[in-house]
Amino acid sequence: MSEIQAETYKAIVFRLNEHEYSIPVQHAKSIEKIKQITRVPNVPPYIKGVINLRGSIIPMLDLKARLGIGTAEFSDHTRAIICQVGSIEAGLIVDSANDVVDIPCEPGEMQAAAGEEVHEDYVAGVVKLGDRLLILVDIEQVLSHEAAGETANGL
Repeated sequence: MSEIQAETYKAIVFRLNEHEYSIPVQHAKSIEKIKQITRVPNVPPYIKGVINLRGSIIPMLDLKARLGIGTAEFSDHTRAIICQVGSIEAGLIVDSANDVVDIPCEPGEMQAAAGEEVHEDYVAGVVKLGDRLLILVDIEQVLSHEAAGETANGL
């Protein structure tokens, strides 16, 4: 979350399994209903394929699989959060997208995600917001590493 400088920042809140997660709204281009996903051979299991979104080919990542907490189960509530980090654009498949909230960046508000079930490389922290506990996804990490090479080169 190195780009966040203000006292608060806006984040999109979404659900995976029974937990709420968030990513900075600055990286989200849109939230879409899941459309026809075209499978692509020889990609990692968390890449479900690609979609044609208004003329752009977008790789679709199963965020549950990427975080190591299961696989996407599609329903009427399932959404794709179309994200962009630098030149990398991808859709994140989530159970539902709830709302946009202001998250404080004050010392003491963010806590390390020690003990969380999520692959810790992809978690920036956990923040308590009222009675809600939000897991902050490090979208730059999710879309970087091998995923960046795979989506940029393979798709």
